[in-house]
Amino acid sequence: MTILDEKTIGEYVAQDFRTAAVFSKYGIDFCCKGNRSITEACEKKALDPTKIQGEIDKLLQTSQTGHIDFTSWPLDLLADYIEKTHHRFVAEKSPLLVAFLDKLCKVHGHNHPELFEITELFKGCAQELGSHMQKEEQILFPFIKKMVASNLNNSELDQPGFGSVANPIAMMKAEHENEGERLEKISALTNNYLPPADACNTYKVTYAMLHEFEQDLHTHIHLENNILFPQALQMESQMAYA
Repeated sequence: MTILDEKTIGEYVAQDFRTAAVFSKYGIDFCCKGNRSITEACEKKALDPTKIQGEIDKLLQTSQTGHIDFTSWPLDLLADYIEKTHHRFVAEKSPLLVAFLDKLCKVHGHNHPELFEITELFKGCAQELGSHMQKEEQILFPFIKKMVASNLNNSELDQPGFGSVANPIAMMKAEHENEGERLEKISALTNNYLPPADACNTYKVTYAMLHEFEQDLHTHIHLENNILFPQALQMESQMAYA
């Protein structure tokens, strides 16, 4: 008999990222809403939690070939990885997607009016993520790196102007949830990124890129919400400010 575990979804994915595929298969958000248990997530979607728990348990019993254990990384390294991998991805892909979506609206908008809403939603997402990433790169991540250096050097650290690292983290998590909801709307409007029968190659490429963008953002937010942020809070709790 499968025993339900009250571990959060985010904790499962932090332990083994392969579990993200199981949660995604059932439409369960493991990044922005990763603070729920499997039971809680299933209640919202009328799913059988024992079935999903069973799949997770079976997966965790298999070897993790090629698995990267991000939970073991130093926080300054993880922050750099997120910035250079996921922030750069957003910065590089956003203008390309905006250009493709604008083109689709001009060519196919009369037959597919949903393209206008998709484009408006994505432009909002790209703009907000740009501002969001700047706050992380200029305020939150540098302070996390200072905490790491202070911990390594056993030196004092001045308390930041924002009081506690919990404050910018709470803001970042709220913004993550906003963008997660926006991409859920895009996914619904695109029929889960399935191009229509009359789609040209640009149409197909654009939907594939939107899907890739969503998947990357899920990983991006997971690394922050479920690993970087909790460990930063724990590190701060063990420090004394000057």
